[in-house]
Amino acid sequence: MTDNDKKKVSGLVIGGGLLIGIGVGFLFLPDSPFVFVGSSMIGLGGGLCLSFLWSH
Repeated sequence: MTDNDKKKVSGLVIGGGLLIGIGVGFLFLPDSPFVFVGSSMIGLGGGLCLSFLWSH
């Protein structure tokens, strides 16, 4: 895998993790907006971790 391909994949992984976190957050949005923000941050962090592991 070339460096350019790794950059494309890492961007998709980060975006996918964030979208999953936002999707889960929407389920809990009526209960607490803090859970929405927290799940978005967890999704972003998970995407960043996966992209780091994928690139090495």
